[in-house]
Amino acid sequence: MSRRKKKTKSQTRGNKRPLSSRSQAKKPTPSGSPNPPNSGRTRRSGRAVKDAPPSIETLEQVNVNAAGIDIGASEHYVAVPDDGRDLENCVRSFGAFTADLQAISAWLTECGITTVAMESTGIYWIPLYELLERDGFEVFLVEPSQIKKHRRKTDVLDCQWIQTLHTFGLLSGSFRPDDAVIVLRSYMRQREMLTKHAAMHVQHMQKALEQMNLKLTEVISDVCGVTGMTIIDAILAGERDCVKLAQLRHKLCKNDEDTIALALQGNWRDEHLFSLRQAVDLYRYYHQKMVEVDAQIEAYVTTFEDKSQGDSLPKKPRHQQRSKSKNEPKFATREILHRMTGVDLTAIDSIGEHAALQIISEIGLDMTKWPTEKHFVSWLCLCPEMNKSGGRKQKKGRSRSQPSTSRTAKTLRVCAQTLFRSKDCALGAFARRLRSRDGAPSAITAVARKLAIIIYSMLKYGKPYIDRGAEHYDQKYREKMLRSLRHRADKLGFDLQPQQTA
Repeated sequence: MSRRKKKTKSQTRGNKRPLSSRSQAKKPTPSGSPNPPNSGRTRRSGRAVKDAPPSIETLEQVNVNAAGIDIGASEHYVAVPDDGRDLENCVRSFGAFTADLQAISAWLTECGITTVAMESTGIYWIPLYELLERDGFEVFLVEPSQIKKHRRKTDVLDCQWIQTLHTFGLLSGSFRPDDAVIVLRSYMRQREMLTKHAAMHVQHMQKALEQMNLKLTEVISDVCGVTGMTIIDAILAGERDCVKLAQLRHKLCKNDEDTIALALQGNWRDEHLFSLRQAVDLYRYYHQKMVEVDAQIEAYVTTFEDKSQGDSLPKKPRHQQRSKSKNEPKFATREILHRMTGVDLTAIDSIGEHAALQIISEIGLDMTKWPTEKHFVSWLCLCPEMNKSGGRKQKKGRSRSQPSTSRTAKTLRVCAQTLFRSKDCALGAFARRLRSRDGAPSAITAVARKLAIIIYSMLKYGKPYIDRGAEHYDQKYREKMLRSLRHRADKLGFDLQPQQTA
C-alpha cells in the first residue's frame, strides 16, 4: 500500500499570501471610488453581472426624515438625522413609562420625523409601536437579523445604525395585521394559552391515577370524556367499589364493565387523591375561562364588516361533517367566518372551523400585503430554499424549508397530516402520492403549502373552493405521466403502445 506524503508547512503555505499582502497588492481604483470599474463583471468571461451590488455613491436617501430606535426593557435610545446637530441633540435616551413614550413622540414631531424604524425586542416594542402609529408616524418593525453588524455593541450605536439603514431604505418592515385583526388575534392566543394549561392538568390527572395503580387511561380512549370524568368524580366523592365505578361507563364505551372494573382496583392513598382533586379543579377552571373567552370572541367578531353579500352558506358534504371537540368554540364559527370573509374556508378538506378561525386571526383579511401567492408561502416558510450559487446547488439532496415559529404554518401542517387518511378528496390523493415518494415530513410541508395557496386565492379573489375528488386527481396524474412517457419514447425513437389485455 502506498502512503501519501504529508506536506510541510512551507509547501502548504506556498500558494497563499497573508491578508495584509493581499490587501496591499490591490491596485488603487481611479477617481478614488470604493468599487473598481469592473466590479460588476465576472472574472472569466468579462460579461456584466445583473445582480452586482451598486456603488455606495449611487445609493439615494429614500427616507430623509427617518429615525431609528433601539428598544429596551427600561430604556429606549432614539437617533434622528444630524442636520448640523451634535451627538447630544441627535441621539437621546428615554425611559419606558407612558410619559416617556409620549415624550419620544413629541421629540420626533419636533425634529420633523415622518418614518421610524425599531428593532423587535421581545414584547417591549408593542406600546411604543402602537403610540407612534396612532400619532401618524410610519413605523417599521425590523427583525434583528437585518441590523446585525460587526462592531462594538452599544445602545447609542445601535439606534444610529438603525437610523442609517432606514434612511437608505435598506430595512423592510415585518408583517403586522390591521388593528381589528390584532384584537381578534389577542383573544385567540389567550384561548390557546388556556388550552395548553388545561392539557397540562390532564397529564397531572393521569399521573395521579397511575400512582394509585388505576389503569383508567388504558381502558378508555379519553380520560376527560364522559366515562372518564364520571368515574373520577365518583372516586373523589368517596366511591371505592370498582364494580360500582365500572357501571358508570357510557353505553358507547369500547370495553365492558368487567374490564373497567379490573382496571379500577388500586391503592387509595390520600396524597394521590388530593393531587387528583386539584388537577380536576384546575382543569375545569381553565375550561371555564375558555368559555368566557369564547363569549368575548363571539361578541367581537360580529363587529366585522359583512362580506357575504347575503349569500346563503351551502351545506357541508357528508364526509366533512363532524362534531366539535371539547376544546373548540361552541358558537357558530362557520357562519361567522363566512360573514367575515365572504367565502367558506371550511370547504377545504382538513380545514376545520377552529383552524380557519386561527388562520384568519393570524393573517387577517387583507391579502394585498403579499403581492403573489409565492410571497405568501415564502413568508410562512413553507417553500424550500434554492441554495444556488453560480447556477449550482450548494447542498446535496433536497432543499429544506426554513425553520419557522409561524402559528399559521403550524396550523396548516396539523391540518395537512389529516389528509393522509382522506380517501375521497383530491388533496388526500396528492398527500399520499408525495408521502410515497418523499416521505411524510416533506409531504406535510408540501400539502401545507398547497393549503396556504388555496386560502390565499379564496381570500384575495373570492373564489370558492371546488374539490374534484380523488379519482379525478388520479386520472389527471395518470394522463400527465402518459404524456411524459410518450415524449421520452419519441425522443428515443420508440413508439409507446398500451398493453393488450386478454
